[in-house]
Amino acid sequence: MATGATTTAGSGLDDGARRARHESELRDHGLRVTAARLAVLDAVEVQQHADADDVLRAARAALGSVSVQAVYDVLHTLTDKGLVRRIEPAGHPARYERRLGDNHHHVVCRGCGAVADVDCTVGHAPCLTPSSTSGFRIDTAEVTFWGLCPDCAD
Repeated sequence: MATGATTTAGSGLDDGARRARHESELRDHGLRVTAARLAVLDAVEVQQHADADDVLRAARAALGSVSVQAVYDVLHTLTDKGLVRRIEPAGHPARYERRLGDNHHHVVCRGCGAVADVDCTVGHAPCLTPSSTSGFRIDTAEVTFWGLCPDCAD
């Protein structure tokens, strides 16, 4: 690793490589590269299943100053462009993740609200087949499992 480069847990890339990839992804999706967009992408990648408050704190730590509205606007744009995925567990704030391109599900802790990924056992999207599509062309099945995480179960 180059001197001065840091690796963020869970990303598998040093900060410079991750930033270059994020810049490329933004351009590939027709978006201008801005400090706010880079900070939000980085926050969501580093902290999977982050809510908007988590993203705001991380963006402010990276940039010094960014408005709540700017973070929400960036999250909306990145979701629309398919660069982040928004999940909405019932009764909990929306969460954002960078795990894209597969059809995984989630498990949510009823105690603390922790969210974790659950892989489909079938392996393709959608991994569930409805008894009737009502004329819809189904491309994704979303399942949320609920329970207690190991910490809350003790």
